[in-house]
Amino acid sequence: MATQPSQPPSLRFGQVVIGPPGSGKTTYCRGMQEFLSHLGRKVVVVNMDPANEGLPYPCAVDISELVTLDDVMEGLKLGPNGGLLYCMEYLEANLDWLETKLEEHSDCYFLFDCPGQVELYTHQNSVKNIFAQLAKWNFRLTAVHLVDSHYCADPAKFISVLCTSLSTMLHVELPHVNVLSKMDLIEQYGKLAFNLDFYTDVMDLTYLLDHLAADPFFRKFLKLNEKLAGVIQDYGLVSFVPLNVQDRESMTQVLRTVDKANGYCFGNLEERNLQAMMSAAVGADFQFTSTLGVQERYVEDGEKTVEEVVMDL
Repeated sequence: MATQPSQPPSLRFGQVVIGPPGSGKTTYCRGMQEFLSHLGRKVVVVNMDPANEGLPYPCAVDISELVTLDDVMEGLKLGPNGGLLYCMEYLEANLDWLETKLEEHSDCYFLFDCPGQVELYTHQNSVKNIFAQLAKWNFRLTAVHLVDSHYCADPAKFISVLCTSLSTMLHVELPHVNVLSKMDLIEQYGKLAFNLDFYTDVMDLTYLLDHLAADPFFRKFLKLNEKLAGVIQDYGLVSFVPLNVQDRESMTQVLRTVDKANGYCFGNLEERNLQAMMSAAVGADFQFTSTLGVQERYVEDGEKTVEEVVMDL
């Protein structure tokens, strides 16, 4: 008697939250979990960071049950970076453990809180392979890449952020949403040279290069910066969504962008909003007014920016 083929696993949606150390990944997971719970979604948080201790949110699946960074560093005499790479390779070699843990939670929306080591998402393949396996298990995921917003105040650091974001997008190979986190602290380390939409939409970077050329230190790296800016603009992939976790409107904007990226707004898991469906059908959200609102809220008015002076000329 022929055996019937096994049923494929049900479709599951979620976010993999990635980014540099200190960019607010764990805070984002906690805030998004609370936000989605208020919307009526059943949320499960998966801690993928073996160095993450004292979690501020209830965690359904915790990698520390499988491996911890402290044990690896002590047992193999590795530093924190090498130890974290080993932990991700160990998780990749024990994906059956992860599959068993995830199968305990059906009909849930998943938030994967990932480690904060940049090379895991730009060079090393373990995390990329784990994400690929999740896709085979019928997960529809969006990579939410968090970056500190105050880097916008430093043109050189902003170019570096753009390069990191682009490299991550190309390496991870998932639907991708770049987020400027901690918008309430955007001018903590200096004033913005341009309006906020210049940074969120990644407009003509030649203006930024001109601003860098005014600094004697960066003037000698002008050709290098021109080449980097050229690569970023040739791909034309990087843009940002501003976020303040404590602001409900900001969280709503990020969630709409993420849902459209992984296809959640097309599903039958909850009632679909007509406006969200129309914006998804058009294929683009025009966020100019919302960006202006964020700027008015978090960026102090002062003298004219460099961009405004150029426009006046």
